[in-house]
Amino acid sequence: MPSWLIIAILLGLWGVPGVFASIPDSSTLVFDMAEENDPAAAEAVPAATEAKTNDFAYRTSFGRCPARPVGMLALGLVKAFEQGKSLRHVKKFMVQEKLASKYFISWYKIEFDPLKKSLQLNFDCPTPLMKVQIYKDGQNSYDAILVDNGELYDPAYETILRTEQKLKQDLPFLALPVGEIDSTMQRQVTNLIKNLDQNLRQRLSEVILAESGDLTIILAIHQRPTSVFVGQDAWEQKAQKLQKIITYLEAQQKVPSIINLMNLKKVVVKFNNKS
Repeated sequence: MPSWLIIAILLGLWGVPGVFASIPDSSTLVFDMAEENDPAAAEAVPAATEAKTNDFAYRTSFGRCPARPVGMLALGLVKAFEQGKSLRHVKKFMVQEKLASKYFISWYKIEFDPLKKSLQLNFDCPTPLMKVQIYKDGQNSYDAILVDNGELYDPAYETILRTEQKLKQDLPFLALPVGEIDSTMQRQVTNLIKNLDQNLRQRLSEVILAESGDLTIILAIHQRPTSVFVGQDAWEQKAQKLQKIITYLEAQQKVPSIINLMNLKKVVVKFNNKS
């Protein structure tokens, strides 16, 4: 089965429908999804495509987004603009059909230059951080993807990125009790993971948040597990301490089995016999 067909099935969309009535064009020729503006969007180096209709040229910049599904979205928006002759129609369509959510868009900006007759569509999408398993009573669970803006996305997002080879590395796991799911907790976990240095993030295997609020991190160092007990508070300070400990022990060629950071004033490091 071709990759574009797999993506279409995952999205549940074969195209972007919609017929718009023609109304006078707005004097505002730019709209920007500023409510959830992603600062990383400006830093992304976008891939882009260019094409023309009978009436105007258009250019699509994909940012970190998967090109095939967002390309489908762009074609639908071009059609909407072509029929309605107004960015109002495009914005209305994006909002009513919840297209930003359907196509995993974290930021977008669409502009039209009437002098050059050029439509510019700019998109960006978040970077996946972790695979999330949300559990209830230790039994029933469902899966999601935690991305770098702190949101939980459908697992299809990971599949689509891997299909286009925009995601190659393995993602660590995050286990969350259903009672701990809220935007504040998601941001706290997201900031913790994003602030780890690259060396430590590559060793991250699993993060577990218990119903008590205690956080545990499992590292894989030289194919051996290290359990890090972080506790309920001071996560950022403890993460900094953890990085220093791992850096020091690696220089000593030692792999700890347990690092207890529950009390920052009394950090306990244990080794097994093979260390």
